[in-house]
Amino acid sequence: MATPYRPNSPRPNSSSNQPQRPSQRSREDKGPRRNDRIRAPEIRVISPKGEMLGVMPTPKALELANEFGVDLIEIAASANPPVCKLIEYGKYLYEEAKKHKHQKTASKVKELKLRPRIDIHDLMIKVRRAENFLYHGHKVKLLLQYRFRELEHPEIGMDTMNRAIAELSHISTCDNVPKRAGRAIVVGLTPLQSNRRKLIHNAEPAEDDLEDDSGVDNGENDPE
Repeated sequence: MATPYRPNSPRPNSSSNQPQRPSQRSREDKGPRRNDRIRAPEIRVISPKGEMLGVMPTPKALELANEFGVDLIEIAASANPPVCKLIEYGKYLYEEAKKHKHQKTASKVKELKLRPRIDIHDLMIKVRRAENFLYHGHKVKLLLQYRFRELEHPEIGMDTMNRAIAELSHISTCDNVPKRAGRAIVVGLTPLQSNRRKLIHNAEPAEDDLEDDSGVDNGENDPE
């Protein structure tokens, strides 16, 4: 018969059944390799100011890190040779977190509405707004709505949409081929990579929080 447990009796040792806390070493193994954990004998080094210092032996790069008073962070382990940057580890983590936060908040879809017979001046206003949205990394949805007798000449609306797409081809790519579906043409535009984006219709980028046309009545229900 098993001996019942009594409060004054020594508790059984159950440490073997409890999960062990991760050691300091296992916590440090998370994230990019840095300093003496970098295994490659030779690496390509970037200075704290972002300048390329060239390929050098890892021990020499560690000496530079000590001279600058920063860490040596491996930022591209799959490159040949791996790319490392001289930067404080805390600052590196902050910049990475800020980068990921921007990527999450920059994936909004901005809607701009067009009319088949829109004036060229008004069309270019829409193009400039679309270019600014795309420059800031937002996707753009171009919506062209026909009204009543405008459906008698659908080619006019198609020409307007193609003109808008052509004016934005330097900063975006089409998600789909423009084609009429019912009384509308809808085209999605995705911005190019940030290092390939440039402004042609705007002298400089405007604010990032400008309103789009999603809340604007396009007048499709108005009698003609």
